Amino acid sequence: MKYLIGIYLHCFLQFNMRSFGSDNNSGVHPRILQAIADANVNHAIGYGDDVWTHDATKALRKLLGNNELQALFTFNGTGANVIALQTCIMPFSSIICPSTAHIAVDECGAPSKFTGCMLKEIETPDGKLTPELIHPLLHGFGVEHHPQPKVIALSQTTETGTVYSTKEIKALADLAHQHGMYLFIDGTRIANACAALHVSLKEMTVDCGVDIFTFGGTKNGLMMGEAVIPLRKELSENLRYYRKQATQLYSKMRFISAQMIPYIEENIWLDNADNANRMAKLLAEELAKNNLVQITREVESNAVFFILPPLLTAKLKEQYFFYDWDESIGESRLVCSWDTSEKDVREFIDCLNNLSSNF
Repeated sequence: MKYLIGIYLHCFLQFNMRSFGSDNNSGVHPRILQAIADANVNHAIGYGDDVWTHDATKALRKLLGNNELQALFTFNGTGANVIALQTCIMPFSSIICPSTAHIAVDECGAPSKFTGCMLKEIETPDGKLTPELIHPLLHGFGVEHHPQPKVIALSQTTETGTVYSTKEIKALADLAHQHGMYLFIDGTRIANACAALHVSLKEMTVDCGVDIFTFGGTKNGLMMGEAVIPLRKELSENLRYYRKQATQLYSKMRFISAQMIPYIEENIWLDNADNANRMAKLLAEELAKNNLVQITREVESNAVFFILPPLLTAKLKEQYFFYDWDESIGESRLVCSWDTSEKDVREFIDCLNNLSSNF
């Protein structure tokens, strides 16, 4: 009987509760679903030689003010990161990144496997690289005994929810270029960064001197799909071959690119991110009213980090799914999504407050 109750509770939580576990847990924006359905007519040439892929590329070119841009679409963020990095390096290169970076922690070693390169990880207080943190690793150039530093890789937003300013990005791009290196941005949540800073995608990438970046969609209302966007001609030459080798070339590409058209042209990418950020701010404000809650990091995007008494955390997890972040200090993470509503936030806070009354 206890087993059956557990199964019932699991099913109840799966189908009846909103999740703050990850923006991967949210559904697909209705307009995006409609775009997929609209593309599901007749036949179309495969592998990206279709009208939807051409139109999606035009939309990105307009967004970034570059009519020569050659964007490539992929299934997911890991695949996008891998092929973006591959096009920048040789197997004897090294990639500098924060120790918390997605490419270092959450991609099962895929960047190292596909590139053959060493990741040089840097401990950071807030998930952000700075020129001062990077300088000690900028040595061994031209020495055959050492991996050759070639890429500075950052996440925007970071895994700790922080946001690089355009000034900070430009400083990292300048540093990379001074040493014959590239600056790569893992932009799976770059929309959240643009919304937080009230800057355009062009201002955050092209105008800062970024060399190549990914433009996320899966966490922000798409069913699937990311774009890899090289901003230097030499980085686009072999990109499509790396995409094929990494099994990221979708034969029915129109169903990825069709999503990107309204996502960009109708500003869904920015509106969705703005909602997620605003709900995270509201969530943090309401959490801070509870004396048992310790907010551990400034909320800059759509993630909230906090600490509760362990027993209260366990009780709350019986009602809501969310992840532990730093188990050594009991820190947890909540993430708001494009479809998180004020009602979702209020219900979560009411649940927490009701549980707190017994502590």
